[in-house]
Amino acid sequence: MKKRILVTGGAGFLGSHLCRRLLNEGNEVICLDNFFTGDKANVLDLMDNPYFELIRHDVQEPILLEVDEIYNLACPASPPHYQYDPVATTRTSVLGAINMLDIARKCGAKILQASTSEVYGDPEIHPQPESYRGNVSTTGIRACYDEGKRCAETLFFDYQRQFGVEIKIVRIFNTYGPYMNPDDGRVVSNFIVQALKGEDITIYGDGKQTRSFQYVDDLIEGFIRLMNSEDGFAGPVNIGNPGEFTMIELAEKILELTGSKSQLIFKPLPEDDPMQRKPVIDLAKEKLGWEPTVYLEDGLKKTIAYFDELLKKG
Repeated sequence: MKKRILVTGGAGFLGSHLCRRLLNEGNEVICLDNFFTGDKANVLDLMDNPYFELIRHDVQEPILLEVDEIYNLACPASPPHYQYDPVATTRTSVLGAINMLDIARKCGAKILQASTSEVYGDPEIHPQPESYRGNVSTTGIRACYDEGKRCAETLFFDYQRQFGVEIKIVRIFNTYGPYMNPDDGRVVSNFIVQALKGEDITIYGDGKQTRSFQYVDDLIEGFIRLMNSEDGFAGPVNIGNPGEFTMIELAEKILELTGSKSQLIFKPLPEDDPMQRKPVIDLAKEKLGWEPTVYLEDGLKKTIAYFDELLKKG
């Protein structure tokens, strides 16, 4: 049966992939975006689809819609973007969650919250299971995003307990792929763009800090499986690739795949930047039958090809 599905932040990197997948599965999709970090170009190919609707709207403001499911992805996710207007970032996470949960409550819709591994802060436990409560600064420059997402999780569980809303929460670990914003300041897009332009590759700190990188298709599969899970499982559940790489290893892999002659340069590590990030995905395997299938090299090749074409277009 065709479902009417709302995707907030639907013109962003992740949202555009999700909209495409949901349409391909025969659903009707409403894409909501204020285009602060999203881009209409990301969903331009969907505009002729009669089952796709694009609405310019900021989730900080209420909206009335009749839907069966909601994927709440709206929030700037890269440090330069969410630190540009930190008050708006917190408002987007908190008021956006309230406004979307109110729709879910009125419609009896299922709602999925795109949370983040940033709720773990700079972790004292490695790798990070869902049971870890985190090591997060409430006053640092990343707190607008980290604490905003933590508060959103709280709201989701309180709406479940108080109003019976059917919720799903996914904690996203570093994700990359086509439709990333080339200027979003995230490490994969930064390194690829710098390598393709022949510019120095900027590494913050000593480059020994680690991240786990998952290709976007794996994440979208996790979203769909969690939303469709029927046993009352709400999460939170980690969706990420447990493969762990240092920043230097990532940079060297990108240099190898692009054939770039770029040099590595080192700059001071930003405040509160976590040293390690790696998911425990046992819960996703058990509850969703999910695990990543795309190797880093394969995903990077697709992402490099996307950015190469984008840069050639100017």
